[in-house]
Amino acid sequence: MLTGGSVGAVSVFTEAELAYLREPHLGRVATAGPDGQPHVTPVTYHYNEGEDAVDIGGIFFGGTKKWRDAMKNPRVTLLVDDVIGPPRRARALEIRGIVELHGTGGDKTNPRFPNFAPEFFRLRPRRIVAWGLEDEESGTGAGFRMNARNVE
Repeated sequence: MLTGGSVGAVSVFTEAELAYLREPHLGRVATAGPDGQPHVTPVTYHYNEGEDAVDIGGIFFGGTKKWRDAMKNPRVTLLVDDVIGPPRRARALEIRGIVELHGTGGDKTNPRFPNFAPEFFRLRPRRIVAWGLEDEESGTGAGFRMNARNVE
């Protein structure tokens, strides 16, 4: 485990990953239907520092296909990505893991969105793949580093 999060806390995320998660990006969550067909949708998310997990929610969240899929198969992937520049370069954070389905509290998970449904996912990371984030720490934009690891 790597140091991150609040002072004295231990996080599965690096400092660069935590900084990226705290920025207001759009995420995409992937689930698998009963037939194995992947389903990807845009979502909002919030890094939950106290749980060292990512809370994912939205409007009508409990009535969505992603909710039904996760009820049967809690293996979910969240992808947060963007392109910055100049010079133009991609950054991304892929978080694979198991979600806990919560029937209440979603309306309080992300302070930017008070109209969220009460249902939400709490994603517990099992594998993290980040690219282009560590480059930003140096401020040079040079090179392209990837950091992939299991965190179980």
